Amino acid sequence: MTEDDEAGEPATRFKVYCSQCREKVELPAAAFRLALGATKERTFYSFTCPECGAAVRKTAGEKIVEALTGAGVSTMRLVPIER
Repeated sequence: MTEDDEAGEPATRFKVYCSQCREKVELPAAAFRLALGATKERTFYSFTCPECGAAVRKTAGEKIVEALTGAGVSTMRLVPIER
């Protein structure tokens, strides 16, 4: 079963692995959050595994960032804390 977006087009879905239960799941773009850090090591996406309920966080390279932002994933920019 595929979900449709507001315009009636098939919604984008992504296949990911849960690092806790190791299940491969397919989730809609709305299930993800993307955090853009100051460096690529601090840029990540996150989701909740529907199989085990674990909060999963994985680093996101340029291609993943492009795919997620292109699908309309909620994005936040992380700002370094000044000391």
